[in-house]
Amino acid sequence: MGKNVGTVDRVLRVVVGLILIALVFVGPQTPWGWIGLVPLLTALIGFCPAYRLIGINTCGLRK
Repeated sequence: MGKNVGTVDRVLRVVVGLILIALVFVGPQTPWGWIGLVPLLTALIGFCPAYRLIGINTCGLRK
């Protein structure tokens, strides 16, 4: 399992993930905000299973 999420992509995933999780505590306060864990986790590990399925690699390192 190689990395397929680049630096810019990772930063965007962290921002989006934190915004979605913040919606659990402020805003509409629905459990859907916990979906923000997905982009956070993929940013932390640097691997996105969906990217693997469709053949995307934003890492810049082609393998």
